[in-house]
Amino acid sequence: MENDTDFHFNLTMYVNIGFYRYPAFLVCLLLFTIILFANLTIILVVSLERTLHEPMYLFIALLSVNSLYGSTGFFPRFLLDLLSDTHLISRPACFTQIYIIYTYASYELTILSIMAYDRYVAVCDPLHYHNKVTAKTVCKLAAFAWICPAFSTGLCLFLAIRLPLCGNKLQKVYCAIWNIAKLSCVSTSTNNVVGLLITAITVILPLIYVLYTYFRIILVCRKSSSEFKSKVFQTCLPHTILFVSYSISVFCDIALSRLNVENLNPLFAVILSLEFVIIPPLLNPLIYGLKLPEMQRNILKLLSNLFLKFSLR
Repeated sequence: MENDTDFHFNLTMYVNIGFYRYPAFLVCLLLFTIILFANLTIILVVSLERTLHEPMYLFIALLSVNSLYGSTGFFPRFLLDLLSDTHLISRPACFTQIYIIYTYASYELTILSIMAYDRYVAVCDPLHYHNKVTAKTVCKLAAFAWICPAFSTGLCLFLAIRLPLCGNKLQKVYCAIWNIAKLSCVSTSTNNVVGLLITAITVILPLIYVLYTYFRIILVCRKSSSEFKSKVFQTCLPHTILFVSYSISVFCDIALSRLNVENLNPLFAVILSLEFVIIPPLLNPLIYGLKLPEMQRNILKLLSNLFLKFSLR
C-alpha cells in the first residue's frame, strides 16, 4: 500500500453508541475541562508563590505541564471522533499524534523518576539536600526528563514511518506504533528489537530506580521517630499513588495492544485504552492539590483572590 499524504488510517475501536455519543461527548469535554483547569491552577500557584519555588514543587509543576501537553494532543481529536460517523485519520496526523502521546507517556515516567530522586535525597541525606539538589541540578534533571524521551520516541517513529503498509485498520481510539507495525508488509524485527530496548530503558529502568529509592526510604523510616515517619508519609504518598496508578495504566495499554481486541467487550476495551491518557492527567493535580498542605493553602488563596476580583467588578 502506498505511503503518502492521501493515505488514511481507520480507527476501528470506536463503538457505535448512537444517541449516547452526545452524553459521552459532554462527559469527556467536562473531563478535558477539569484537566485543563486543575493543571493550569497547579502551574499558576507554583509560578506565582515564591515559597513554592523549591525542587519538589517545581517537579509537580512539570508534571502538570506534561499533563496539559498530553491532554491537548489527545482530547480535541478524540472529541471530534465521538461525534463523527467515520474515524479516518491522515498519515501525518496519525504520526503526529503518536509522537505527542508517546513522548507524554515517557515524560511522565522520567519526571516521576527524578521526583523519586528528590524524595530519596531529602529523606536519606537531608543534611546535604541543598548541596545536591541545587537550581542547576533541577535544570539538568528537567532537561534530561524532556530531551531523552523526545529522541527515543523520534527513533521509534522514524522506523515506523519507513514501513510499507498492507492495511489501514487500527484497533485503537488513537494511533499507536505497535498497531501500525502489525499492518506492515515486511518484517518488523528491527522495529521490535529497537522498541523493546527503548521500552526497557524508558519503562523498566525508571520502575527499578523508583522501587530502589523507596526501599531505601523505608529502611531509613524504620529507625526514625513517628513524627519523621508521618512527615515522610505525607510527602511521599502522593508520588507513590501517582506512580502506581500510572504503572497500572501503562500496563493496561501495553496488554491491550498485545491482546486480540475482537475477543474483548468493545466498551471495556475502549475504557482500558482511555485510562492511559485520562487518569494520570486527572490524578496529578488532584492528588498533589489535596495531599500537600502547602499546595492546598496556596491553591485556596489563589482561587479566593480570583473570586474576589471577579465579584468586585
